Amino acid sequence: MKLAAARLAAILAGFCLVLASPFAAAQLQTGSVIWEQDIQKFEAADKANPPKPGAIVFVGSSSIEHWKDVASDFPDKRVLNRGFGGSRIADSTYYAGRIIVPYKPSMVVFYAGDNDINDGHSAQQVFDDYVAFVARVRKDLPATPIAYISIKPSPSRAKLLPVMKEANAKVRAYAVTHPHLIYIDVASKMLDAGGQPRTELFVEDRLHMNRAGYDLWRGIIAPFLP
Repeated sequence: MKLAAARLAAILAGFCLVLASPFAAAQLQTGSVIWEQDIQKFEAADKANPPKPGAIVFVGSSSIEHWKDVASDFPDKRVLNRGFGGSRIADSTYYAGRIIVPYKPSMVVFYAGDNDINDGHSAQQVFDDYVAFVARVRKDLPATPIAYISIKPSPSRAKLLPVMKEANAKVRAYAVTHPHLIYIDVASKMLDAGGQPRTELFVEDRLHMNRAGYDLWRGIIAPFLP
């Protein structure tokens, strides 16, 4: 009886912990802990060379991680790249308190959702996770602009275009009706006349962008930066 009571108490304690945080349940299900080493590398770099508050923080999945020249692409801005490849929206939400909030950024530029859809998430799931990401950032940074880069159409994931377009439309509709949220449309500029992904913007894997792809992004994103 004592053992059963102890187990019940443990279950109730865990349930209360989930209720205490609006993000706890989602975090426990994302598998975000697999990115812990990546996050620790960011923290080690910050410790060795502490960034000044007020930078523009680029965060998200491999399209951000692979943008090695992002700081030099915006030479008149202070930019931090905190992308970690393979991540989903919920992963950035999980680590926001470590890779976004401490920098007190002047803007958060966010790209994710691509991997989510490839993993089978619906457009509604992507949208819901985006709203959760915004809520997490807003918890500590209530007035910081958050710019969402639309999910890019890539040749290797062309079959997912309908879901991507639906997810982008949901995020855009939300962003335009809420303060300090920005939607940056790169997707429409990455399609050819037939509505298919422009292959010349991608490296051999047909998923990640080459320099031409990032040059396109740079031109589209630059006017939105503070």
